[in-house]
Amino acid sequence: MTSIEVNDLYIAYGEKIAVAGVSFQADSGEVLTILGPNGAGKTSTVESIEGYRKPSRGTIRVLGLDPYTDLPKLAPFIGVMLQDGGIYPRMTPLQALRLFHGYYKDPIDIDQLIELVNLQGVLRTPYRRLSGGEKQRLSLALAIIGKPKVVFLDEPTAGIDPEGRLAVREVIRNLKSQGVCVLMTTHELDEAERLSDRIIILDRGMIVAEGTPKQLMSASHGDTIRFSAPGGIDMSELESEIEAPVAEERAGEYTISIEATPDAIAKLTSYLASKNIPIGDIRAARSSLEDVFFALTGKTIEPGTQENAAPRRGSRRQR
Repeated sequence: MTSIEVNDLYIAYGEKIAVAGVSFQADSGEVLTILGPNGAGKTSTVESIEGYRKPSRGTIRVLGLDPYTDLPKLAPFIGVMLQDGGIYPRMTPLQALRLFHGYYKDPIDIDQLIELVNLQGVLRTPYRRLSGGEKQRLSLALAIIGKPKVVFLDEPTAGIDPEGRLAVREVIRNLKSQGVCVLMTTHELDEAERLSDRIIILDRGMIVAEGTPKQLMSASHGDTIRFSAPGGIDMSELESEIEAPVAEERAGEYTISIEATPDAIAKLTSYLASKNIPIGDIRAARSSLEDVFFALTGKTIEPGTQENAAPRRGSRRQR
């Protein structure tokens, strides 16, 4: 069952086009992650799906409803986790959970939720005194307390300690097993690879790649050969010999963009032997999600400011 459907989405701020014709869908029981460098259009896209921003063109449906015009009808069925939880500084996690618990007809039991996100030790601590990870776990709890059918997670593991990270992963897996559609954004590529069923990579307002983590890592670049040797190898000559691109990542460390087959290894060692070049080691290395991201966007993925955005209709608060 399709939970989120985006068709030909355009978002412009004056003459600046932030999102240029994006189309995708996400199903029930699926974790879809949107990646992209700062300014790629992630925030604008997700805020439009959440109902906080009106698209310039195109259509969005969440559970069959327009999230902008039908937001009051949709709100009880979605949960939004933000990096900034919007909690009063003096409010405790227990008070916040009780407050949000009263918003829904059939919420999760508070004690169960506290244990699920591991907040037992800070229930009476003012929000302003919580660590970054504790705030994130509380924000996650508030996003799922109403048993939503679609959950939006913004940087769910940012600033969280290893124990909290495990708790967040378990929550996401539970949501998936219950048929909840999870739309996630993150700058932590290892989490994206670990948790996502599918990944969309945005750059300059357009989708530049889409697929499972395995598909992206295998189809985009495949395996590579890495080897160490004295610096200054004639790479153009080696490229001609092995018929594949060669790069010197740093002095004495080389990468060949080719599958590490016996034939490719033989060509490499034969060339080095013919030049009397000693070799330190040879190893096959599968492209990581970070490698794929950099190859597609030319950028590393780092936390930063949101892309340019117009003023929102109302406040972007949790439901």
